[in-house]
Amino acid sequence: MAHDHHHDSESYHGDPLDPPSPTEERESDEIEEQKHFQKVLMALAFYRRHSLIMNNRRRHDYNLIPQHHKKLLPGYLQKVDQVDKLIEENALVLKEIVKASGIFSESEVQASIMNNRGKKPPVSPSDMDKVRSTLKQFVRDWSKEGEPERQAAYEPILNELESIYKDMPLEERGPVRVLVPGAGLGRLAFEICNRGFSCQGNEFSFYMLFSSNFILNRVTAPEEFSIYPFIHSFSNIRDTEQQLAPIRIPDVLPSSLPPTADFSMVAGDFIEVYGENDKSEGQWDVVATCFFIDTAKNIIRYLEVIHKILKPGGTWINIGPLLYHFENTPGENSIELSLAEVKEIAEKIGFTITNEKTIPSTYTSNPNSMLKYVYECSFWKATKK
Repeated sequence: MAHDHHHDSESYHGDPLDPPSPTEERESDEIEEQKHFQKVLMALAFYRRHSLIMNNRRRHDYNLIPQHHKKLLPGYLQKVDQVDKLIEENALVLKEIVKASGIFSESEVQASIMNNRGKKPPVSPSDMDKVRSTLKQFVRDWSKEGEPERQAAYEPILNELESIYKDMPLEERGPVRVLVPGAGLGRLAFEICNRGFSCQGNEFSFYMLFSSNFILNRVTAPEEFSIYPFIHSFSNIRDTEQQLAPIRIPDVLPSSLPPTADFSMVAGDFIEVYGENDKSEGQWDVVATCFFIDTAKNIIRYLEVIHKILKPGGTWINIGPLLYHFENTPGENSIELSLAEVKEIAEKIGFTITNEKTIPSTYTSNPNSMLKYVYECSFWKATKK
């Protein structure tokens, strides 16, 4: 799950005396979803214009420094020009993502951008922030450079799965069903399938859904695309060459999977898709949550749903911190529990927790940066009693 994504859901404000009918509610939800779709696609499409404007500020500020300072920095403007070129390169990949979504034709996207010429861009700074973090998410999930983060966060889950099913040959693992909520760009779910299990990824963010659709269904060769995710900030950069170097994606072609393993991605809110659907009850052998449980507004509800959808004796494998996404978000309810409280409630709900450990890991960080946020991730395996 992209760890700095907040979804903006707008609630229905109707006449309290006249609640909407289920049909009206569905239609209202569909309109909201369409709006959100469009907003995300607009943000992807506006990345180029927005980023070029932001980068131009550097030229402006450079021109204000004294002449003798400029002489000490002869290559600075070339660097800024180079960043412009790389923004164009990123924009080409984002254009492919929009195209792969199949929702808007290129001409519709272009028309919309033309209509906004001279006006304030129809996207907010936080939308652009999400586009930039989507580029970093590609590094984490589908590049050679993301390998250390995948080792730290995905490997413990994969090893746990291997140890639970060590006596089952790869070709017989197809009937074992694993769910990955907050699947992001799908690499963890892909790796689970690669080991023979059937796996479903669930994701709520359209930034992630559009991008995972692109990488899982549209890419035809390893390292087919180059992105430049670290060009947007010049802070904490050790070396310009590293900062401007391409990250090639994907490191592996995500199409080669064992024939027995079933791989799917489902769009939607975890609680709505699995919690409010009785068909999900007792359907899953394993639920694997990676950097996910802290995306809850009410984490207790997440734990209940995980418990409900597991088969008796099923396994919940978790790794991640507790950076509650909705803490202090205006207009959103949020319950924040300590790690000890989370585990205590899991036991009360009906889990037995074992194999606990703490694993340090970064999240979508620039491997060459002078600043890294390191999460002390909590790992455990929990069995449904």
